[in-house]
Amino acid sequence: MRSHRSLSLLAAASATVAVCTSACGYPPALRHDAPTAAVPAGLVTTSVTVRAELASAPFDTPRRVLVPAGWTLSVWARVPAARLAAWTPDGSLLVSRPSAGQVVRLAPNSSGGATTSVLLDGLDQPHGLAFDGSTLYVAESNRINAYHYTAGTTSARTTMAADLPDAKSPELGGAYAHALKSVAVGKDKSLYFSIGSTGNISAEDRDASPQRATIMRIPPGGGTPRVFTRGVRNGTGLAIAPDGSVWTAVNNRDNIEYPYDKSYSGGSGSSQGDVIQAYVADHPAEELAELTAGRDLGWPYCNPEADVEPGVAGTAYNSPTPGFVRDIETNADGSKLDCSKLTPIEQTFGAHSAPLGLSFLTSPDLPTPYTQGALVGMHGSWNRTPPRAPEVSFFPWVDGTLGAQRTLVGGFQATDGSRWGRPVAAVQGPDRAIYITDDYAGAVYRLAPPPPPPR
Repeated sequence: MRSHRSLSLLAAASATVAVCTSACGYPPALRHDAPTAAVPAGLVTTSVTVRAELASAPFDTPRRVLVPAGWTLSVWARVPAARLAAWTPDGSLLVSRPSAGQVVRLAPNSSGGATTSVLLDGLDQPHGLAFDGSTLYVAESNRINAYHYTAGTTSARTTMAADLPDAKSPELGGAYAHALKSVAVGKDKSLYFSIGSTGNISAEDRDASPQRATIMRIPPGGGTPRVFTRGVRNGTGLAIAPDGSVWTAVNNRDNIEYPYDKSYSGGSGSSQGDVIQAYVADHPAEELAELTAGRDLGWPYCNPEADVEPGVAGTAYNSPTPGFVRDIETNADGSKLDCSKLTPIEQTFGAHSAPLGLSFLTSPDLPTPYTQGALVGMHGSWNRTPPRAPEVSFFPWVDGTLGAQRTLVGGFQATDGSRWGRPVAAVQGPDRAIYITDDYAGAVYRLAPPPPPPR
């Protein structure tokens, strides 16, 4: 999944049938070939509300989505190529636009929408945004900067990390598949940021300086960035959980070779080393992992193995805490990395879901089960058949970890695989509502919960 892949706005298309494919989230065990469900439990189909001045494509055609009963979705603002987002101390929403080199500010206005202005311009693919009080951190492709933010302006820029690898790095010759970076501030004021891999299985990233395919940490007060977790192919999602732990959502590799010395179809002979599209469609799983100092997520030598019966076509898929299997293309004999010694991933998504933005919410007055948990923008597959559908996923925070995935917003993809939207990130606003960026539709949505019960 190339989460950085530039996307143009979708032209007017035929009306979307509001159904949800397998990307709506796997229960603890779901067959890979399970039939498509029309509407996941607890969700209803509703129309997207669009003010007239925002109703250009794709909203020149009525759009419908799946949301929890009693919730509503409206187009709050139009921001072309909108990516990650963060709320300011003064109640505005910042949205990054890497393709335009901008960070824009959306200030709520009296019409129920937002007034848009450019906060920062001329940046190098700005992506991740994070606040620590009045300090705004912006992750560009080649550096992490800090700004003092006040009343819709920035000043006092300080570079926290420089000379980060991107397509301009001389040793990479212009080739960099995952140059966009994300940033988060820990509860102890440590600064965490992602460095994506240069390619699908570019093992040389693990020996580069600075090391790529990592989550890096800068100690409180500044200092030299150090590797915090390695083997993270593209940890675009990066956020701090309610207990202060650091989590990432990872885009995993493509075109994996079948790793088992047996026939995938159940016949004679061996399929080991073959690229089998039916297998590739569901392997390897994408990762939602808690990060600790020195942890290795295995890429590109070990892949999470979420099959109940490993290597068997159509087997059940078990999302929580899967073990690992050696990548037969890069680590056939296990000499590169002992996959059995890796800590199992806490949660996984269906392969090629392309998780991007990650945030946590804690809001006791939201309806159960949405009072506390993680929000993940699922961009949907770019090379899977059938396509993995875009959605916003929710993972409840339970006993210090994340529970099972469930769809919060779906319906962006029709049964024929056509799409009108692709969520990137979801963050809760000061008004309880959840604000969702969509780089495909060029929009920011407001997902409003029902009013809280009277006290």
